[in-house]
Amino acid sequence: MARILLTAGPTRAFIDDVRFLTNASSGRMAAALAEAALVAGHEVVVVSGPVPVRYPQAARVVPVVTTREMLAAALAELPAADGVIAAAAPCDFEPAERRPGKIPRRGAGLTLELAPTPDVIATLAREGAPRQWFVAFALEPGGDPRRAFEKIEAKRCDLIVVNDVTALEGPETAVTVYARDRSVVGSSVGTKRDVAAWLVALVGSRLMR
Repeated sequence: MARILLTAGPTRAFIDDVRFLTNASSGRMAAALAEAALVAGHEVVVVSGPVPVRYPQAARVVPVVTTREMLAAALAELPAADGVIAAAAPCDFEPAERRPGKIPRRGAGLTLELAPTPDVIATLAREGAPRQWFVAFALEPGGDPRRAFEKIEAKRCDLIVVNDVTALEGPETAVTVYARDRSVVGSSVGTKRDVAAWLVALVGSRLMR
């Protein structure tokens, strides 16, 4: 049995106290991964941004809102984990300045300066112990693996799961898993529940000791 830390869902980057930037991640894939991991006998902790889905009752869920909160919560859970599956889609950018209150509507529009947020999975992999394994997700248009190869090196992960933007919010997905040597580990197409079960079995066979 492994103790799996799972990041899930989107995060929010606040412009002011009312408005925020986010993305269309639904948390469905992460919920399916949590269920599959539990069925396989693993222990699961989910650090999740705001999502409409419900996670399995047997999973311990740590709710967060912003990318920085996700990173802090995941780092707190990391020492007890055997491995990490980073299925979340945290905001990559945040407003350089969060305005208090509510910015009034102006006819001239609004210009935002955005700054990069901390890279959650890269930080976890950097801070992790040699015994721990790390699996990242990469949402790439058309499932293009080229950016994924750059990401797996930059993030120091063992495997990267590449899927297409069509997977957002939908019940089905198609994924291809690559290793750090750029080899294809495997591919799966189907419902997120079926693909999640396949992914958990794959990670178990390759990374869990």
